Parts: sequence; structure tokens; C-alpha cells
Amino acid sequence: MAPPKARRNTTVVAWLCYFITIPFLVLVLIGNTHINSVLNDIYFYKLDVSHIIPIAVDNSQLLNSVARSLGLHDFYSVGLWNFCEGYSDEGVVYCSSPKEFYWFNPVEVLVSELLAGAKIALPSQVLTILKLLRIGSQVMYGCFMGGTVINGLMLLLTPFAARRRLFSLFLSIVGLLSAVVLVVASAIATAIAVVFRIAVTAQDQLNINADIGVKMFAFMWIGTLVTVLAFILHSAMGCFCRPQRVRRSSSSKRSNASMAETSSADRRGSLPGFTKRSKAGSPV
Repeated sequence: MAPPKARRNTTVVAWLCYFITIPFLVLVLIGNTHINSVLNDIYFYKLDVSHIIPIAVDNSQLLNSVARSLGLHDFYSVGLWNFCEGYSDEGVVYCSSPKEFYWFNPVEVLVSELLAGAKIALPSQVLTILKLLRIGSQVMYGCFMGGTVINGLMLLLTPFAARRRLFSLFLSIVGLLSAVVLVVASAIATAIAVVFRIAVTAQDQLNINADIGVKMFAFMWIGTLVTVLAFILHSAMGCFCRPQRVRRSSSSKRSNASMAETSSADRRGSLPGFTKRSKAGSPV
């Protein structure tokens, strides 16, 4: 059994862990949502299509200029709610409206800008990849939102874990749920960004580069790993750390027992004297 002071200190550390996760997760949620020099640097990945026509192609510079004049932007950065686009020399010039369970469809965006929204027939493999991208992005959105909300609740409930071990076990279950959904969200975001970068750069016919958002990945993984640490602390409190009130009650029981033994001993010791006085005072 750990001493009661260890339980109090563990509760404080767990609360600090959830307090640390909130700003990082909030930055993940609001990153790249609108035109802002700070927020536009927080994205999952960015597509660079400023030189979409390879240099090896004849008149590649002219063709790239034509693509830009038709409406193709130099880059597209993707966040949790929307995407932003802009030019290398101007920065971000437009961000789409935030949308729940958003997923970035690169084919739709590029076709709408280059071909004025004309529909084209896509191979079945491309459609399958887009479907997986949509499912993964929507699951990631739900997990990030759920994990942030649960961490906010845990920030309010964690101070009460110092009172009862059973409550600590309940909070450890809730903390496990938050840790799981955030790990899933971060893993999906990492997989999408890495696979997207590999798939895009593997196309020899097009010169497209994909950059992974270092800040976004740092924020989301810090929030996720600290949440896992908070869950471990809650589990430790539920299994090992003894609440302080238990020690006090046991001490008071021992004190009451000793007082009862003392008083009974006093009564036993005073009984013979009282009996003698009664016998001495009785008439012969």
C-alpha cells in the first residue's frame, strides 16, 4: 500500500497531465481553419503542385503558368475541418468553410479548379483509395473530438480521485477510453499523411510534393502520450494508492479501542475499593 501522501501527489500529477493536453488538442482542432499566419502552419499535410508539370516535359514552365492561370494554386494544406490553398509568393489566399467529419478529396479539388467542375471517370483503384481516405478521415475527426471532450471532463473530475479508490477505478476506465481514441486518431492521421506522401511522390508523370505538418504531429502526439500517462496514474491510484481517509478512520478506531480498554481497566480497578468501602461502612 502506498502512503496517502503518494495518492495526493499522484492526483496532482494526473490533473496536470490533463491540463497540459487541452491546449495541444485545441491547437489540433483549430489548426488551418482560417487564414492566419499561426494557424496556417498547423496542418496534417500539404500538397505542393506549383510545378505539377515535370521539368523534363517540353514547355513545362509555360504549362505550369497555364495551369495557374486556369485556377490551380501552388499548394493545398489539409486540416481537421477543411483545407486551405494559396500561392508560394502570396501565402494562403482561401480556406474552405469548416465542415464536420471533413475529408480532403484531392481529385475533386484539382478537377474543380482545372476543369471547372467537369466530371471525369476514375479507375476503380482510385475510387477505393478515396473511400478508405474518407472513412479514415471521418473516424479520425470523431476520435479527436471525443478525446478532447473526455480530457476536458477528466480535468474537472480528477481532483475527486484523492477521496475514494473506487472513483479512481472509474476515472481510470474513462481515461483508458480517452487514451484509446486519441491513439487511434493520431495513428490514423500519421498513416494518412505518410501514405499520401508516398503515393503522391511515386507518380512520375506529375511533379507533386507532399509535406507532413511537423507542428500538427508534434501537438497531437504530445497530447496523446500525456493522456496515456494520465491513464496510467489513475490506474495506479485505483490499484495501489490508499485514500487518506482510510488511514484516519483506522487510526481513530485504534484510538477508540485503546480508550475503551483504558476505561474498562479503570472500572475494574475501582470496583474492589468501592466494595471494600461498602463492607467497611456496613453495620456489624
